Amino acid sequence: MKLSINKNILGLVAAGIMSFSGAVFAQDKAADLDQLLKMVRDSKVAESKEAAQREAEFRRSKANQAALLQKAENEKRAEEARSDRLEKKYEEQELLVQQKRKQLDERMGSLKELFGHLTSTSGDLAGMMETSIVSAQYPNRADFLDGLIDKMNSETKLPTIDEIERVWYELQREIVESGRVVKFTAEVSDPAGNTEQREVVRIGNYNLVSDGKYLSYNSAKDTIGELGRQPNEFLAGAKELQGATVGFTKVGVDPTGPQGGTLLAALINSPSLEERWHQGGVVGYVITVIFLIAILVSLWRWLALMAVGGKVRGQLKATQAKTNNPLGRVLKVAEDNPGIDGESLELKLEEAVLKERPSIEAYLGFIKIVSMVAPLLGLLGTVVGMIQTFQAITIYGAGDPTAMAGGISGALVTTVLGLIVAIPTVLIHAYLNGKAKTIIHILDEQSAGIIAEKSEGK
Repeated sequence: MKLSINKNILGLVAAGIMSFSGAVFAQDKAADLDQLLKMVRDSKVAESKEAAQREAEFRRSKANQAALLQKAENEKRAEEARSDRLEKKYEEQELLVQQKRKQLDERMGSLKELFGHLTSTSGDLAGMMETSIVSAQYPNRADFLDGLIDKMNSETKLPTIDEIERVWYELQREIVESGRVVKFTAEVSDPAGNTEQREVVRIGNYNLVSDGKYLSYNSAKDTIGELGRQPNEFLAGAKELQGATVGFTKVGVDPTGPQGGTLLAALINSPSLEERWHQGGVVGYVITVIFLIAILVSLWRWLALMAVGGKVRGQLKATQAKTNNPLGRVLKVAEDNPGIDGESLELKLEEAVLKERPSIEAYLGFIKIVSMVAPLLGLLGTVVGMIQTFQAITIYGAGDPTAMAGGISGALVTTVLGLIVAIPTVLIHAYLNGKAKTIIHILDEQSAGIIAEKSEGK
């Protein structure tokens, strides 16, 4: 009984030990109690050795940490000492730099003022060379100026005499070249983007021409190209200049060339008459059509009145009435009614004159209406154009005055067209109306004469 109880107790103790040291006995199983006790003893021994080994490693690490800490403190003290030495040296060097700067200023004397003027002159010269068309013939002239300016602003470098003299040389060359007309070969691009080597004529510092065309120089890209639009009135002179060898040649020159050629740009960018006409839009086209119709009608009526007037003058010289003219038809009425009384004859003659008036005054009212309606159509087009311009300003803002001025200018084109139509049509109407009234006056005069003769005959 005791043996079974002891076995149970040992079993419980073994289960507890195995659960505590599961990693050690996970794979090995005891065959009996003696082997189990032996395994427990060996595990305790192994754990004691491992604990001793860990403790030894910890002590060694602690000793190493103390050594590392001491080393770090030594390095810190060394760096602090080095920092003190560097600060002292920096203060000494700062004093030395101030002394050297003072010495440099004393030795340079007036050279410092000279370098200031040279720096300003070199900067102005570089800006002038960037826009000068002389650079089209002599590229990269201003490259040395940047280095020269850096040297003159440096405390460790000085410009050479040759560099200073070159500034004077480039100034002189710019002045001389601005008064010369020379030819040179360069690569020129046309508006389509094709490039080729051409003979280019440089007119001082004002214009470049080639093959009778004006050129532009892009200083940023160092390229030469034909202007997209040419000043046609000056092309003949440009072509003649390129073929000339001596003497004087009349050619158009842009006086604002050294400042970028703004006058030539404004000239070639100004819209032509055809472009101005297209700016009038639909209203402008309507005014133009009405004007053409009015001109055709006016021409037709002028020819008709000239023919009628000639026949009337011929009838005045004739002894018999002819029915191929208004006066002859009026006189025919008097001839056909010889025995009628004066009052009845007067009524018949007035009726005959009234019948002739519509054919004589035909379409004169239309010409008058055109002269009145054309300005109104022009005003309508202007109002519509102004509305569109202000709508664009509302959407995109008024940041670009050029675009706004262009819109207003285009809107006023219709007003100009209306006045262009109205003024001549008013004059034409006045002239044709006078011709018609002259013919009608002759008819009235002859009718009154016939009636007067009839009254005197009584």
